Amino acid sequence: MKVKAELRVLGGNVVTVVVSAWVDAVWDLEFTERKPLDDAVEEELMARGDKAFRKLYHSLLTHAAEHQQQSASIWAILGENRVSVKSLVAVLSFFVLTGKSKSANVQQRVSALHAASVYLLLLGIPGSIANKVFHEVLLDTCSNLTSHCWPQDSGKKRKKDVVKCSQAEGKRSKPTRKGTAEADEEEEDEEELHFSGQDLEKIRAAVALLVQSLLRLLQTFPLRDRPQSTSSCTEVIGNLSLFLRRDIAKLRSVPEMAFYGLQLLCSPKHGDQRESLRKVFHRLLYVILMMNKANRGRPTLLMPSQAVLSIRNQAINFICHTVTELKELALPLLHVLLQHICFQMVEKSEYRSHGARAVGMLTSQMTSTDYARFLKWLYSFSRHSKMVCRLFSVDVVMVLLEQEERKPEDCQDLELAVFLPHKFLIQSLLFARRMDESPTVQGHALASLAQCLELSALNVTRAQTQKTYRTLPFRTVEIKTDSNSCVVYAAKENVSLLLRRVKDSKTNIRKSALQALVGLLKHNVIPVSWENLAVVSERCRDQAVSVKKKALQCMGDLLAVNSPVVQKAWLQGVVPAVVDSENSVQDKALEALDQVLLRHVKMYSASHHLDASQRLTWELLGLLCHDCQNLSQYFSRAFTIWSKQNKFTLSFITNLISHTEADHAAGAWLLLSKVVTSSPRLPYGKILDAWDRMVSSKDVSVTTCCHIMSVIGDIAAHLNEDSKSMIIVDLMSWLKSFTLSLELISAAVETLYLLGCSEDIKQTQHCGELVSVCEAYLASIILNEKGAENLNEDLMIKHLHTLGVASLHCPAKVGKRTVLLVESVLTTHSDKLAGCQDELPASLPLSQFKSNSLPTRVRANGVITLGKLCLQHEDLVQKYLPVFARELEVGTEVAVRNNVVVIMCDLCVRYTNIVDHYIPNISACLRDDKPIIREQTLIMLVNLLQEEFVKWKGSLFFRFMVTLVDPVPAIASLCEYCLVHLLLKKNPEMFSQHFIECIFHFNSYSNHKSYNKFPQTEHEKVRFSLKGAQNREKRFRIYRFLLENFTDTQRFNTTNKINQTILACFADEELPLDTDGAEILSETFNILSLKEMKLQAMSAPADTPAGEEPEEDNMATMAKAVLQAAQKKVVSQVQKKVFIENTVPLIISLKNLLERKHSPVLRDLTAYLQVTMQEYRTEVKEFFSGDEQLAAEVEFALKTAEKEKEMMEQMENCTLKGDPKPPPAQVRNQHAL
Repeated sequence: MKVKAELRVLGGNVVTVVVSAWVDAVWDLEFTERKPLDDAVEEELMARGDKAFRKLYHSLLTHAAEHQQQSASIWAILGENRVSVKSLVAVLSFFVLTGKSKSANVQQRVSALHAASVYLLLLGIPGSIANKVFHEVLLDTCSNLTSHCWPQDSGKKRKKDVVKCSQAEGKRSKPTRKGTAEADEEEEDEEELHFSGQDLEKIRAAVALLVQSLLRLLQTFPLRDRPQSTSSCTEVIGNLSLFLRRDIAKLRSVPEMAFYGLQLLCSPKHGDQRESLRKVFHRLLYVILMMNKANRGRPTLLMPSQAVLSIRNQAINFICHTVTELKELALPLLHVLLQHICFQMVEKSEYRSHGARAVGMLTSQMTSTDYARFLKWLYSFSRHSKMVCRLFSVDVVMVLLEQEERKPEDCQDLELAVFLPHKFLIQSLLFARRMDESPTVQGHALASLAQCLELSALNVTRAQTQKTYRTLPFRTVEIKTDSNSCVVYAAKENVSLLLRRVKDSKTNIRKSALQALVGLLKHNVIPVSWENLAVVSERCRDQAVSVKKKALQCMGDLLAVNSPVVQKAWLQGVVPAVVDSENSVQDKALEALDQVLLRHVKMYSASHHLDASQRLTWELLGLLCHDCQNLSQYFSRAFTIWSKQNKFTLSFITNLISHTEADHAAGAWLLLSKVVTSSPRLPYGKILDAWDRMVSSKDVSVTTCCHIMSVIGDIAAHLNEDSKSMIIVDLMSWLKSFTLSLELISAAVETLYLLGCSEDIKQTQHCGELVSVCEAYLASIILNEKGAENLNEDLMIKHLHTLGVASLHCPAKVGKRTVLLVESVLTTHSDKLAGCQDELPASLPLSQFKSNSLPTRVRANGVITLGKLCLQHEDLVQKYLPVFARELEVGTEVAVRNNVVVIMCDLCVRYTNIVDHYIPNISACLRDDKPIIREQTLIMLVNLLQEEFVKWKGSLFFRFMVTLVDPVPAIASLCEYCLVHLLLKKNPEMFSQHFIECIFHFNSYSNHKSYNKFPQTEHEKVRFSLKGAQNREKRFRIYRFLLENFTDTQRFNTTNKINQTILACFADEELPLDTDGAEILSETFNILSLKEMKLQAMSAPADTPAGEEPEEDNMATMAKAVLQAAQKKVVSQVQKKVFIENTVPLIISLKNLLERKHSPVLRDLTAYLQVTMQEYRTEVKEFFSGDEQLAAEVEFALKTAEKEKEMMEQMENCTLKGDPKPPPAQVRNQHAL
């Protein structure tokens, strides 16, 4: 027989080369360590081992299959060939323990795996226990050999000095005794071997053979009485399920064999079936979690590669199959498994997503009763104190909502039936998390609520005809006599809450709330009103880039709702974003405009209807022409960028012109006016035809006429003389008739000027003619005694406006008479003008504008015209600037003063040095009685500061600060935006440089030698003063705003500077401690006590509330956290040193001074110390070693504050308002687990 021959060969080697003493020693060591052989014997065994073991294995396998009834003859054959079973087992163990070493080469590892396969095969033959083949330690070692022989780090790059294993087989270090194990581990780590692809194939084949042998053993060898071996096999086979997938021997892979082995271990022959299932589920828990769990230590995450995900899916399918087969026996363990999956889930979003999918697949195997029981537990889990638990509960709910809703009548337990409807999942689990204490959970819950509206499983339910999402308490309810007032209130409260979340301080909450709000708007759960849409549109100007991008995306999604209100909100949000400071936001806005407004411009034909996309394009362009004209500048900026990209082809222009005769021609002319300058060629004939139609038609809107004139002006250089002459005649006819609107007059004069630039005619000829016509009209009104009685107000304004815009193009045509006529519109000079019509004086004395009989509208337009005349004549600027400044101070007409502000700021651009002296007069309007003037002044000054025509000199900065507390919230908000997002970026030190002076300025304190010394009139001091207790809140609102925008360096330096310039001055009695001085010192201590003054590096991260772990996804690297901790430690030490050396001596001196003066400021000093010493409460005596009484007072104050805090917390916990009420069945069983 073949098996006899193989046993004879191997047996001869065993008998001849292995001595019995060595065999006895191996058995005495209980196979726990490798017993070395003589070098010669070891070399001979190694040379023959692998080949001999493979032959012996196949021979034994063949013999066992052929002689199943005579298997005992194997042991007889061993005896006949004088092969000692004890020696054979010892030799097999020698090979196994040799290959187990980390330094083992390929040959040794393959031989070890084959030797282990032979041992397991022998162990499965009947009679193995009687022949003393079984040994528990050796069985465990052989079973777990795959984890040692398969290279754990085979994917890593080898070191430079490590050669391939095929070259290093003879260079391995010899195995050593146990006493030097620690040193060997270091050497083995350093001697990391590299395995080639061919080497890995050999080891993989040997591993597959070993797994097959283990499965054969489990089929025949019961482990009922050997629980240790059962646990070991379960762990080994569970680990094998993560083995690299590879098809071996008829499509049977190692993971598949491993799951088959787990199924065998769950059979009754291997012990208590429930206990076996528990062990198997416990091993597969980490497969589902995609973790690598060693025997000891915490599990480590595996990269979610395709192979890992495939094994995970197999594990889930295996558990589902097992539950289906074993039913009642496995269901309780499935509950435990699901709970462990939930509790051991990590925060990484990818792992949470896969984990939630696993929970959904596993719960699908449950009956409705068991499923309801799990949902009951999930409700309690969703309220867990650990943030990641609440976060994962939201993921699980979203997966369960995708499943088919279960019928309550299918649940045998009526108390559990309330958990089955999707309504419970949405309202009690998902919607409840909108108020979670963690911003991360809040944001995730809000985003999930939005996704609920898109789930197809929620469109129709068995129990209701309405959509399930309508059960959300969002839907507004019409208030009727029979309406439930509680429902109405809850709905309004929930909408209000969501709108507040859109403006939350946390970025991720704002993004998620936006997504939820848009979902509710799209599905008409809440009304598509301008108020709700404006909230989304405003987020396109959010301070966070990610929120701006999300808002732009949301506005695009809302366009699916065909509504003019939505379209207007989309324009208000997207168009201004083209000038955003962030390039990526600009690109996203430009892409949205391109996709919606440009790509759908097709050739127009009256016989073809426009599709939905084309209708949307022209409806949006129509809004830009009429309701959204304020967006024109932003829209023009987009075309400036597109023109550099050569986006406007001749085909596009041709398609666009075809729409100029359609009903939506206004939008076509708008686009044409933007693209005409960047187009290579144009069909000028069609444009001239459109001009002719406009001249002969009376139905063309003002906006469209302006766009047509703009196009004519842009193409003027390409027109022939006849065409230009014809157009000039038309324009002059219109302008001299003075029937055009002011907007059309400006466009017509500009077009007239462009036509004059392109020909030999003098550019000023036509504009000069208009100036003369206007001058004659003004003279007829002003110089005529009864001219003002029959005044046509609109006609007068049109003449003034025409004079102003025409004079800009022909300054030489403007004489002294013209100037005085315009001046007379604002004051009374008609007598002087009448007496000197031929020869006028150079100037007339004018200290301010004096009221005359002309209406305010005329006078306001007269100011604008006078300002345009000044733009071209510096001598007029010198003359009229004092007049303008005086008018701002004493004028009573709002429109006139508003226009004076505009004119003075425009003059500042051209005559910066001259106007600079009058900036205090302009900035004084920031405290004007009229909100419109305050807002206009703010906008104009910000523009000048941005372009650096105006500097932060004198009182200008402090006047801006006063605007922060403007009684009109919109003006205060605008000022805050301009300061932070426009001006602070240009001058990052601006706030810190002026902070200390703010304390003196707003308290009107001028005794300090350095601060608050810039010139101001008494009227200005009173106007901008915030002195007194009644203005304390306003002052501290300003202080907090400034400190919130400080860097830590600026906070640190400002604190030190306050010590030196304020506290030290009072301590040294340089500043008197009178009433005003006491107010300054008290305010200083209150400022130092503000939380905004505390260094951010010393505070907890803003997005991580107490008790919450930071989400790993939101952290760039763990090194960042380590760096922050180190930074906090260093900053704390520096701050402590500075406080002890600089601040404490001043505090002690001030405390003694205040006690001596019996000053009430002592209370503020104590309060400041109480806040400051919170972090150093154990070091109070060390800090104030020079004043024991003060140290005792501080300690007492700290203890008192601690008691008050505890009392407040107890009172909050004793509130009458409890947690949201759970379902009836939940009340009694909420804490069952």
